[in-house]
Amino acid sequence: MHYLIGASKSGDMNKNTKRPRLRIRIIFGDAEMIGPGKAELLERIDRCGSLAAAGREMGMSYKRAWQLVGTLNAMFKDPLVDSTRGGPGGGGAVLTDAGRAVLSLYRDFEADAAKAGTKRLNAMKAMLRDIPDEK
Repeated sequence: MHYLIGASKSGDMNKNTKRPRLRIRIIFGDAEMIGPGKAELLERIDRCGSLAAAGREMGMSYKRAWQLVGTLNAMFKDPLVDSTRGGPGGGGAVLTDAGRAVLSLYRDFEADAAKAGTKRLNAMKAMLRDIPDEK
């Protein structure tokens, strides 16, 4: 298992860029990983109740969202997302108990890493060059 810590996720680039952030991807195997994008997709599915709506909010095609969910569901013993096909009554997607548990563990891991790394992150930030704000 590998832990990668990098810069902020691309969606955060327009937010407060003066504050360092961690981006953590946990790699279990060659094609088995969970990171900020998949975690965000799970959160949005949980909130929207729809894979299509969650993908749209992220600027992601339905096909890509479906592929990511398929990967997540195949990675774990139990599926993380349960979906129903659309049709006259409409479709939907919900997180399973396993999905909520994996998402919670991932977010807790992020919080633990951020807390543990605060001192070193602040030391690196203090070493950064001053870059004037673009006008």
